[in-house]
Amino acid sequence: MDILSREQFESALIARHGLEIHKKLRAAVVAVAGLGGLGSNVAVALARIGIGKLILADFDVVDPSNLNRQQYFVDQLGKPKTAALKENLMRINPYTEYKTFNVRITPENIVELFGGIHIIAECFDRADQKQMIVENVLTKLPDSVIFSASGMAGFGNSNAIKTRRINDRLIMVGDLVTGASPQNGLMAPRVALTAAHQANAIVEYIITGKVNTEVQ
Repeated sequence: MDILSREQFESALIARHGLEIHKKLRAAVVAVAGLGGLGSNVAVALARIGIGKLILADFDVVDPSNLNRQQYFVDQLGKPKTAALKENLMRINPYTEYKTFNVRITPENIVELFGGIHIIAECFDRADQKQMIVENVLTKLPDSVIFSASGMAGFGNSNAIKTRRINDRLIMVGDLVTGASPQNGLMAPRVALTAAHQANAIVEYIITGKVNTEVQ
């Protein structure tokens, strides 16, 4: 089958979402900081529903330990995650605009990378890096809302993964407790649950202008 034209692709999305929702999604720009288990899954979900532009930032390459939960393939081992994920997203939705930054995100370059972007998904692995980007976005990017995640390791207890509105600019998802350990590692189902919460909260915010959960 030949590739769908933009008009055919968007007609299919409009049939599912309705025209007004589709317009809001097409107008949206979302930055994904970190393209591992969270970020790659968040980006796939957003690309599938027709987000207008995705900013993808990560410094890492695909390695074998990523394949149990991240949206990459064996033949992409050794590729920069930015390049590999863009390649995969283009196969899902070639009409979203993708911009990649193959760099390590630091306090010094956050404004350069994400200045002017209203919606940012924090998708790092390490707690200190999560804290770093949340603090810097909240202090240096006053017009941005950040969707962060904490607590998703292991298996079971799906209902412990929740979306929490900390304040109007910080949304947290996960169980906020369960970190990875040698006997309780990161696994595809629970990581994907958390990523789906992040993506869903982002979509809710794009469409309604808020995330409808109680402030925690």
